[in-house]
Amino acid sequence: MEIKNNNIDRALSKFKRKVEADGKLQLIRERTRYEKPSAKRRRQKMEGTLRSKKRQQARDEPPRRK
Repeated sequence: MEIKNNNIDRALSKFKRKVEADGKLQLIRERTRYEKPSAKRRRQKMEGTLRSKKRQQARDEPPRRK
């Protein structure tokens, strides 16, 4: 990454966005501690339920007026 005009903050924020979009940091965080298979299934089921509810709310929500 190249720093232009001594703007370190902007370069750092770009770097953070790229790392987050890559997803490797999240994978490393998940692998740092052991998760029991039953706890993993429970977490994944809960995440799926939340995603489903969110999608359903987006579908049922009337268009917003400005």
